[in-house]
Amino acid sequence: MTALIWISGASAGIGAALAAAVPFPDARVIDISRRGGTPEHLKADLAKPADWTVVEQHFSKELAEYDGDRAIFIHNAGTVTPIGPASGADADAYTRAVLLNSAAPQVLGAAFLRASAHLTCERHLVLLSSGAARTAYAGWSSYNAGKAAVEHWVRTVGQEQPTDGCRVIAVAPGVVDTAMQSEIRSTDEQDFPAVGRFHDLKRSGALTTPEAAASGIWSLLDRDVPNGSCVDLRNL
Repeated sequence: MTALIWISGASAGIGAALAAAVPFPDARVIDISRRGGTPEHLKADLAKPADWTVVEQHFSKELAEYDGDRAIFIHNAGTVTPIGPASGADADAYTRAVLLNSAAPQVLGAAFLRASAHLTCERHLVLLSSGAARTAYAGWSSYNAGKAAVEHWVRTVGQEQPTDGCRVIAVAPGVVDTAMQSEIRSTDEQDFPAVGRFHDLKRSGALTTPEAAASGIWSLLDRDVPNGSCVDLRNL
């Protein structure tokens, strides 16, 4: 059974684990990132709107005559930096974070829907979310807002899909032991008052692995998850 799969941010962390654990033996997997994490790589900086056009054109080209069994886009790329009060953040870094966390998922998600609209095969659009979509953490304004935007976009676009349309879902993988978590724990409490909680999670062994998160995300494709759902893997 063939599959054409795009994973953004597959060069590290959950994205790399997703690419390594693709459950379809004949899948073609394409990483969308700056550095590249799979043999087939579409180079793009997803904090730059000009590069969104590159991705959209790539979707359109690859899917124009696609006749396989599945077309899948997992949007995993995101950033928690800059961490600290919004009023003190570097303006350029903050703008990049807003574009990557809030705008890119919507723009690229819509691009995938347009490019795949003519297909009759199984289609999945999966956007990575976080508990931060529902819990406000001081110091994470661009990240909190970005994940909240992802979830409400998914709820809305999921309603728009016909019965034979693309399944659109968001998934929060829990607290995963990645480089992002290391970066969070290295933050000063003045910039991120909740940093102690994340030290406690690490010390207690409560973090999940990228591999476990990837396995849970892939399992959603075979679960009866309604369109527009926002799923937390910890609740499955």
